[in-house]
Amino acid sequence: MAGDALVVEGLTKVFNKSLVAVDHVSFTVKEGEIFGFLGPNGAGKTTTINMLITILRPTEGDAEVCGYNIAKQPSEVRSCIGVVPQEYTADEDLTGLENIILCADLYGIPREISKKRAQELLELVELTKFESKQVQTYSGGMRRRLELACGLINRPHLFFLDEPTLGLDVQTRRATWDYIKLLKKEYGMTIFMTTHYLEEADMLCDRVAIIDRGKIIKIGAPDELKEGLGGDIMTLSIEDSIIDISSTIATVPRVKEVKKQDGAYRIKLEEGEETAPSIIEAIRSEGHKVTRLSLTKPTLDEVYLEYTGKTIREEEESRESFLQQRVALRRARGGPR
Repeated sequence: MAGDALVVEGLTKVFNKSLVAVDHVSFTVKEGEIFGFLGPNGAGKTTTINMLITILRPTEGDAEVCGYNIAKQPSEVRSCIGVVPQEYTADEDLTGLENIILCADLYGIPREISKKRAQELLELVELTKFESKQVQTYSGGMRRRLELACGLINRPHLFFLDEPTLGLDVQTRRATWDYIKLLKKEYGMTIFMTTHYLEEADMLCDRVAIIDRGKIIKIGAPDELKEGLGGDIMTLSIEDSIIDISSTIATVPRVKEVKKQDGAYRIKLEEGEETAPSIIEAIRSEGHKVTRLSLTKPTLDEVYLEYTGKTIREEEESRESFLQQRVALRRARGGPR
């Protein structure tokens, strides 16, 4: 039975004695699995990673990475991990090969070893033809693949990927997924990744921790989390949004739960295709008109909504609105943008 590559207990980070970025999170990552932190920007994902890779010191709590304590043995932790941060870190004036060799030098890997590994990694991420090109000529997808190669130069036991496909187009994002799956299949690598892309978490992760406002809300395999919702999801609206017909809908057989939010009804039901007509008939029998209806199988977005009350998309829009307001205020005050 596989052991744990990462053990986290009560990890907490408070900034300026008031802003709680990570709030007493506890979880384990098993050897050889891809474990995902799923949540919107600002949820505490990057702060958690920065504590685990010893960039930030925790306010409270503790963690062991590959058996090493992050507070007491930071050098040992760094020696057994690889990291690909959100931001591109490669030197644009250097070539792809030179960037990988530079990362190897920082790890103290002898040149006779690092040159051979660099060629292997360039082949892995399909950049051999571009190894002598300056990184400033690389596309976004090529840069992300180079970042993966740089993070792998020390042959890490645990690989941290912070939003690995952020800002990439759909085609390049899927190609990056293939590389990540290859790392697990060919090398049995343990991977801890953060993402706010629901499809990415569903496609790649063996287990997912839903994180919201610094707290872990739920942990489980994607299919397990979806099945935990207990059926299909129907969303509908009626013409008169003021009247509440939740009790009418709840009387229909195989309806498990009804919630009214923002004028719409979110219904959990079994055998959706067969139950939906009965719901519509019950609503019409009371003289109401259905104006909008959708029926879906459970998704990770539905799971997120179930446990946080919001979709990740709503969280992202809320954050974007906040940032736009902040920029507007700075402009009004004549400050830096």
